[in-house]
Amino acid sequence: MVFRDDYKHKGLRKGLINTLRSKGITNERVLYAMESVPRHYFFDDALLHHAYIDKAFPIGNGQTISQPYTVARQTELLDPEEGMKVLEIGTGSGYQAAILSVLNVRLFTIEVVKPLYQKAKDHLKRLGYPARCYLGDGSIGLPKYGPYDRILMTAAAPKIPDSLIEQLKDGGILVAPVGKKKSQTMVRIIRKGDEKVTEEHGFFAFVPLTGKEGWD
Repeated sequence: MVFRDDYKHKGLRKGLINTLRSKGITNERVLYAMESVPRHYFFDDALLHHAYIDKAFPIGNGQTISQPYTVARQTELLDPEEGMKVLEIGTGSGYQAAILSVLNVRLFTIEVVKPLYQKAKDHLKRLGYPARCYLGDGSIGLPKYGPYDRILMTAAAPKIPDSLIEQLKDGGILVAPVGKKKSQTMVRIIRKGDEKVTEEHGFFAFVPLTGKEGWD
């Protein structure tokens, strides 16, 4: 694949940013990251003309590249600061990982589907995004490298896995879609010692989380 980001693509991204602002995204760092990452680099050639539409699209293996608004909203709720250690559950296409990388965090990302893991890992490396990619069961996290300042789940869970809460630093934030397989509530959890503060931030639809603490 030849990576080309011309004036047309940059103009389409500016239009996408205007759409995100109109939908309520206000964090300027998040908007900067969304404008900086060429989303079309994460699309197959046949779908390139869809890259800057605010919709999710299939990437194979039953997975999708998330809607830009969803990526922006999750990132805004996560509120990652430069230098923080961040764990992403579900690498998928690698697009969300690229957004987080632009925000200069120490990113660890895990994917259970081997073909997606390999493709995303190679893709992110070629594009110069310094994400640490791992193959494995994201529902149990990556305890070896924890604890984390932030944890982001990009797949829907029936409940927040206890193992992920245990990998979250005191004062850390976890953002995840939680609920039924076809409709979830975006939940933000702030850990305070042995306690946790839980917030709800609207309804979304994600692919199901698989693994030990996900769906069967």
